Amino acid sequence: MQQLSIPDDEISRYAEIARQVRINSIKMVYAASSGHPGGSLSAADILTVLYFREMNIDPVEPDDPDRDRFILSKGHASPGMYSVLSLRGFFPQDLLKDFRRLNSKLEGHVHKGVPGIESSTGSLGQGLGVGVGMALAARLDKKDYHVFVMIGDGELEEGNIWESLMAGYKFRLNNLIVILDRNGVQLDGKTEDVMPLHDIPAMVKSFGWNVIEIDGHDIRQIIVALEQAKSSKDLPTFIVAHTVKGKGVSYMEGNYKYHGSPPASEQEYHQALKELGGE
Repeated sequence: MQQLSIPDDEISRYAEIARQVRINSIKMVYAASSGHPGGSLSAADILTVLYFREMNIDPVEPDDPDRDRFILSKGHASPGMYSVLSLRGFFPQDLLKDFRRLNSKLEGHVHKGVPGIESSTGSLGQGLGVGVGMALAARLDKKDYHVFVMIGDGELEEGNIWESLMAGYKFRLNNLIVILDRNGVQLDGKTEDVMPLHDIPAMVKSFGWNVIEIDGHDIRQIIVALEQAKSSKDLPTFIVAHTVKGKGVSYMEGNYKYHGSPPASEQEYHQALKELGGE
């Protein structure tokens, strides 16, 4: 992996934002008594780097035709996504308290009605196909924006993903960057128990993609990988980001029970916030 000179204070700034994303995510799912904390916590560092460093976006002009696009294909990780968007200024943070409430814009799965959301997702396997279409549209429209798509590892069990990988290579979509949140846990167990995924980097390489493996909680590695991906001249890039489900909350880490369940008690809630430095 190439070397970049990234100041330590910049890394610390992103780490602090990611910490706040995790705190907000816990508060949101607990207040709603519903939601998906595990995958929101595992994706927090990556989402932070994308929205606060790597992507060409402007919250004041969220529909700028030259903007970069991001698709959260694992749309159930909406607490993390909404938190990042609010911290980046796409909408007031006060709206987070209405997550999953009746008539709130912040539904359980991300949708196009929220400022900064490019596509409604939640039916797993479909977001990458949307990303392929957007990346191809950029070429046809002679635009130079990048399209980033985050997928979950349980989502790799969907055939749509592999069809989209074939299309990404066929059209040589070098402006398409896929990030796999490889936390090893899905709805009802470990991914390797539910449906073995084998050697993901080797499989994706066999589909013709450029593949990079990183620690998805190491902000410096995330930055370097995304910079490498953006400089690709002839191939789409697939970043395998090894993460921890429920990162930062001890009883949630690696525990499938918190894939789609909030803290089970007030005690668990306060423990989560304390471990994240939120109280």
